[in-house]
Amino acid sequence: MQQRIIIFAGGNLGPWALQHITPSDTLIGADSGAIYLISNGFAPHIAIGDFDSVTESEMELIRERSGNTISCDPIDKNYTDTEMAFRLALDMKPDGLLLLGALGTRFDHSLANVHLLALANELGIEAAIVDEHNEICLISKTTLFQRGHHPQVSLLPLSEQVTGITLTGFQYPLNEATLTIGQSLGISNVMKAEQGKIEVRNGRLLVIRSRD
Repeated sequence: MQQRIIIFAGGNLGPWALQHITPSDTLIGADSGAIYLISNGFAPHIAIGDFDSVTESEMELIRERSGNTISCDPIDKNYTDTEMAFRLALDMKPDGLLLLGALGTRFDHSLANVHLLALANELGIEAAIVDEHNEICLISKTTLFQRGHHPQVSLLPLSEQVTGITLTGFQYPLNEATLTIGQSLGISNVMKAEQGKIEVRNGRLLVIRSRD
């Protein structure tokens, strides 16, 4: 059976996030993401973080309802709560990894969480960040995408340069293109076919599918 891990972090969450859960998923709650799961009737398999965003009574509930609670000192830790959860999930070698609540009002945390996708990419693990309006993934090889509920597709390099970008099935095609950090050439494309193909020769490319 394939294993997918869903991490609930402490950023923007809502009913849309709960709709991603299936019975076979392993659920990890990072800091206040754990209490969000519990408050909505889901027991995290693992709760992890310094838990400085929850009350004492909520912390008791997390310990009581979670399968395993991993708590750390908020001062001595080297990673954010989300990164700790993400690295733990990667160590479990899942077939897929979904990160919810990773985007919010703190742009520094949001950007750092997007960079976490590089860790999964290095290990060949499919990972994505999803919120109510966006699906974000990182690719470094030819990848197929199905047309869905997110009409806009933007491409941004995460490495300094991404070469050999060829698009098939998009309104604005590219052929052997190069994208460099600082360019907006890849913003707001549209998938016209039921399936789109993005070819990449070298580099890491963020694919951001969005809806207004």
